[in-house]
Amino acid sequence: MKYILFFALVFLLLGTLFIQGCIILKSNQPHEGGINISDEMYEGTGQGYRGPISVQVRMNGDEIAEIIVIDSEEDHFVGGQAIEELIDLVILYNSTDLDAISGATETSKGFLEAAENAIMKK
Repeated sequence: MKYILFFALVFLLLGTLFIQGCIILKSNQPHEGGINISDEMYEGTGQGYRGPISVQVRMNGDEIAEIIVIDSEEDHFVGGQAIEELIDLVILYNSTDLDAISGATETSKGFLEAAENAIMKK
């Protein structure tokens, strides 16, 4: 009986942590020094799996400094995790020329399209 109660509590705690982590879409922090006066914001939209994905891209010169998802109908579990990962990768490689995340191909394509559309406005 003690083991069942123990595993139920562990399962409940891990489930809560997993759901909490999946619900929050990441907005990357600005680079050191915060937002520069020369930073420019651009918006773009792309077609995701469940509808349009709108993003705001902050550029510092030719570098992608931050990406914020303004609007998305994608679910938080699969699509949201793919978008979080892609935000990090786009900023890391300073490019939208990336492969789609497996299991969230249409969401990935829509997010990358939105980011590219925003950057092309520069």
